[in-house]
Amino acid sequence: MYCFFKLIFLSFSMKITVFGELCKDVFVYGETKRLSPEAPVPVFTPLFTEENPGMAGNVVENLNPLENNIQISFYHQNEIIKKIRYVEFKTNHMFIRVDEGEGNIIPLILTDDIIDDIKESDAVIVSDYNKGFLSENVIKEITYHSRFSIMDTKKKISTDILSCFNFVKLNESEFLKHDFEDSWLNKILVTLGSKGAKYMDKIYPSPEPKETIDVSGAGDTFTSSFTLKYLETRDIEKSIIYANKMASIVVSKRGVSTPWKKQSSQDPKDLSRKIY
Repeated sequence: MYCFFKLIFLSFSMKITVFGELCKDVFVYGETKRLSPEAPVPVFTPLFTEENPGMAGNVVENLNPLENNIQISFYHQNEIIKKIRYVEFKTNHMFIRVDEGEGNIIPLILTDDIIDDIKESDAVIVSDYNKGFLSENVIKEITYHSRFSIMDTKKKISTDILSCFNFVKLNESEFLKHDFEDSWLNKILVTLGSKGAKYMDKIYPSPEPKETIDVSGAGDTFTSSFTLKYLETRDIEKSIIYANKMASIVVSKRGVSTPWKKQSSQDPKDLSRKIY
């Protein structure tokens, strides 16, 4: 079984289909002022909680505010994964993350309706967190029917898979786990955190480097914004620069965010919503 939703604006000029696992990201922000008398661990006092769609759901969230004239289809697993993070508010130090719902994911089976959706799309984004929802055969078939495809994956990928995509986005540590020949580098986008991104051994520094508060979800922002700008311009350099700019905004915010998401005040006593 899988879940599907479609977001349609009244007037749209492009269609994007997203495949991947969905989770609910929960950030419980609080404070610690003493150690527990029962064990040498801090006592955590919750102050407030923020929730938002995560994993491939964050890709969709990032597509929404970046453009208001697109139709988005999203295919994900039936049982939603939940990630609960307990974070000290002042320092943004994460004490623990509790994950639920990864044990019962049923793999996606492509139907004629899904294939029609792919064929009608200007772009397909595969956001594969390697939880069992997307098999390599399904991924290959998705790309076979797509006009343009880009993947962000946690799998170690073969050149067989790489050859199916227009682009594959990897972070620096993921890229270093592979040993790609130079002939494949024209397909690989490597995000470098605060240093920007790399393509074809050229570094594209972040155009507006900001203080990094939280890198959660920044790769989703990069993938979404790169895809939209590339569909508009067909220019790789312009698309990387734009994606860098959008990603630099979200890493300056707490939690999993989008460039225009409202954030909580940095004063723990002031819980009103503000935009940073």
